[in-house]
Amino acid sequence: MRQRSLIALTAALAAGSLTLTACGSRDDSSNGSGGGDKTTVVIGIDAPLTGDLSALGLGMRNSAELAVKTANKEGYVDGVEFKLEPLDDQAQPSVGQQNAQKFISDKDVLGVVGPLNSSVSQQMQKPFNDAGLVQVSPANTGTELTQGDGWKTGDSVRQFKTFFRTATTDEIQGAFAAEYLFTKAGKKKVYLIDDQKTYGAGLAASFKTNFTKLGGKIVGTDHINPDDRDFNAVVAKIKKTGAEALYYGGEYPAAAPLSQQLKDSGQNIPLMGGDGIYSGEFPKLNKKAEGDLATSVGKPVEQLPSAKEFIENYKNEGFEDPYEAYGGLTYDATWSIIEAIKLAVDGNDGKVPSDARKAVLDAMSKVKFDGVTGTISFDEFGDTTNTLMTAYKVKSSAWAPEYSASPKVD
Repeated sequence: MRQRSLIALTAALAAGSLTLTACGSRDDSSNGSGGGDKTTVVIGIDAPLTGDLSALGLGMRNSAELAVKTANKEGYVDGVEFKLEPLDDQAQPSVGQQNAQKFISDKDVLGVVGPLNSSVSQQMQKPFNDAGLVQVSPANTGTELTQGDGWKTGDSVRQFKTFFRTATTDEIQGAFAAEYLFTKAGKKKVYLIDDQKTYGAGLAASFKTNFTKLGGKIVGTDHINPDDRDFNAVVAKIKKTGAEALYYGGEYPAAAPLSQQLKDSGQNIPLMGGDGIYSGEFPKLNKKAEGDLATSVGKPVEQLPSAKEFIENYKNEGFEDPYEAYGGLTYDATWSIIEAIKLAVDGNDGKVPSDARKAVLDAMSKVKFDGVTGTISFDEFGDTTNTLMTAYKVKSSAWAPEYSASPKVD
């Protein structure tokens, strides 16, 4: 998929045929169709490839692989052969930290895509920052990851110069969810639960702030262990409050049984969550998911003309796992690193610079291209400039889009 920034395209046309000097020692060309004397540049991806969240992680890995294969097939960066290096973080922060060190120690790695979980990212950001290694997450939504805790009081400060993301923040997502549930769905009384993890707690807090601003009432709050699957005790508490909906900050492995047990208790109210529950696995794990709600970043790729080629190419690759919620965002995250590498190479007389990681980091602020999910660029915090969100409802055992907008946050 040839999605170039105007800067990169102009530089490529001006450079013409380029001869590169090798940056690394690798001579393999997996994940692509290269050939000849090319420099191997590695892009890492960190995601949960095993465990409860592997459905999302495998879709991320496959989408990153597709981007790398596309760049190699097109010869997008003259003289460079891209290689994808996937590592499994098992959705565990300690494993993610170990993976970060593995990527850092490999001098051929010039950028890393991922991870899925904000809590994992918190353990990876500083090592990457210290090493000057670019990280682009397609899924981290915790606002503090880019803007620090001060964002809550209007004092946002960029935390790590190497961290970028193609997913929007929980500040945006919480505001959108609150507006949808209060205004569009007409729910005025909500019970609030989070899983005590970075993502879930942050999203629930943002939802609460925005829902109460609109005039909604939080009739009760609770926390759960995301590894639990028996939620009958908290379900009994919800029943006493007269809640019209349950908002859950967390991910689908716990959200699915929580929703089903809620309905089994006789409470015919929807569970709503963020992008962490927006997975095809949620309705598979929940026999009573009908009517449940979720928000996710961007529009569904199936509705985007810009995503047609991505969807077709993904299908043609024959991946066993679907691209899931973060497929398009992962492709764009990977491509943003490819674009930055191209800018670094074109700006160094067609050679991979000796200080390649610094050059790639410097180029990230100039990256702008038409991606799968829309126009891709980053603001002063490293956040995506695309804040479009979509609300989904489970209909006939599958997520169906209901409403899309770019929410305004005070």
